Amino acid sequence: MAERARPQVTALAVAVLALLAERPMHPYEMYQLLISRGEDLLVKVRPGSLYHTVARLAEQELVRAEGVDRAGNRPERTTYSITERGEKTLRVRLAEVLRFPHAEYPMFPLALAEAHNLPREDVLALLGERLRHLRADIDDLDRKAEWACAHHVPRRYWVVVPYLRSTLGVEVAWLEEFLAELESGGLEWEEFDPATGVRVAGPEHPWADAAPPPRAARPSESAASSPS
Repeated sequence: MAERARPQVTALAVAVLALLAERPMHPYEMYQLLISRGEDLLVKVRPGSLYHTVARLAEQELVRAEGVDRAGNRPERTTYSITERGEKTLRVRLAEVLRFPHAEYPMFPLALAEAHNLPREDVLALLGERLRHLRADIDDLDRKAEWACAHHVPRRYWVVVPYLRSTLGVEVAWLEEFLAELESGGLEWEEFDPATGVRVAGPEHPWADAAPPPRAARPSESAASSPS
């Protein structure tokens, strides 16, 4: 018999499988736990997409329905548990993501790369506002870490909090330096007509005919072993 194709596992599917690896639960409980634990910072969580993901995992035989219950006048809720195949798929997917840096294509680096299409004053104002949001996010992560410590939550369950805090801290430090250079005039910027907002014609893009350096080769992902 031909081997079944390995299922495609989205970020939300990983979160669902990880929850069911703790214990069986119904989708609404999964949603509540993801929100209460702040995991909506890690994965986009919507009730509709979560229910769809659970149904998809059931079709792939990664989870199974355990039973249906009803509490009072609430709708019936199906409880799901993870299967042996689901546990293996979770381990393999986690290993892949931890091992290899994959391009995730967030929008901010693209917007930063193309920020020269905006006047200097606009970029200063917009990134200044971004800084305020990032600092608020850092404060929120600090509160989460303090809560986890106060409630003696084992650190392995919230190790992502200091990781997120560190990455935000690096972005804040870089933006502060970038904004200081841009504001001082140390960073050359394109000119825009203040009356019309139209960019003043300048020289051709300096990279128009330049060949970028070759990308560094990576070890073959297929050659690496996955956990069984």
